Amino acid sequence: MRRNSAFFVIFLFLLVAMPHRSPAPLIYTPGIGWTYESVSRKGNWHRGRAKEQMDIAREAMEEKDFKLARKSAHRTLKNWPLSDYAAEAQFIKGRAYEELNRPEKAFNEYQKIIDNYPKFENYDNVLERQYEIAGKFLDGRWFRLWGYIPVFPSMQKTADMYKKLIENGPYTDVGAQASLKVGEANEKQKNFHAAVQALTKAADRYHDRKNVASEALFRAGLAYQKQAKTAEYDQDAAVQAINTFTDFIALYPEDERVDEAREIIESLRTEQARGAYKIARYYEKQKSWKAGLVYYNEVLILDPNSSYGDEAKERIEMIKMILKEVEAVKAEYGLTEDL
Repeated sequence: MRRNSAFFVIFLFLLVAMPHRSPAPLIYTPGIGWTYESVSRKGNWHRGRAKEQMDIAREAMEEKDFKLARKSAHRTLKNWPLSDYAAEAQFIKGRAYEELNRPEKAFNEYQKIIDNYPKFENYDNVLERQYEIAGKFLDGRWFRLWGYIPVFPSMQKTADMYKKLIENGPYTDVGAQASLKVGEANEKQKNFHAAVQALTKAADRYHDRKNVASEALFRAGLAYQKQAKTAEYDQDAAVQAINTFTDFIALYPEDERVDEAREIIESLRTEQARGAYKIARYYEKQKSWKAGLVYYNEVLILDPNSSYGDEAKERIEMIKMILKEVEAVKAEYGLTEDL
């Protein structure tokens, strides 16, 4: 016990007798996290006025000291939230997070500018930066759990980013392009129904922007086409695809994709004919002749010049002969019910 006391006394003596600069303390700051508050590159970076604090943030950005820029901008926001420098501080904070490879955090910091400083002079630049960040996640970048741990890519969260952009600037070029990206994000997760909804909404909202509206309508047709391929006997999506491409051709006859749209329509009709043909064959095997005849006729309506159309014509003639024979037997024996 005495030995421990002696060591403690000696330690205190050395601490007082041999002064030295202590290492930077570890400090927790809300919105920043745990950091070492060192005296920085040019002395202590804390300042007593908003303008001086922002000068530190600007200089730090120019010198690519992004951690210091982030901290200095945050201190400006914390201590002078109503100052003329607050919006710029929020922007620098977002830029710093971008440079520190924290895009999701940067997106959220930029959103605070939209929410709190709608008259910020670089508003359009903020939208563009958010759009660029969302593009990284559309390309497969992983989101982070609690802002730190990479966990997974998410097209749903990416779509939400683009939806937020549409809210931020619904009639800007960024908002218009974001409306197309919502559809793309939904397509990537094979949610074709949601993709179609987003794209048709974009085509309607931006009808006065020919390049956006035509792109949205064409992509909506493609989304319907993909949806049609996922359902063997459900022809609704194929019908919707055909209708959408037909509208596209009517509205934008000069578009270079008109020929492609026509080819897709033909392929969809062939696919519809194939589906009807399979159903007809099913009923024929069950000896449900009249039902089979109905679907073989549908094949002829959908795509009469295809191989399915040729086969349907042959099967129709055969079924007619069978039905004729059935009627003859019924008449001979006085039957009223189908055989």
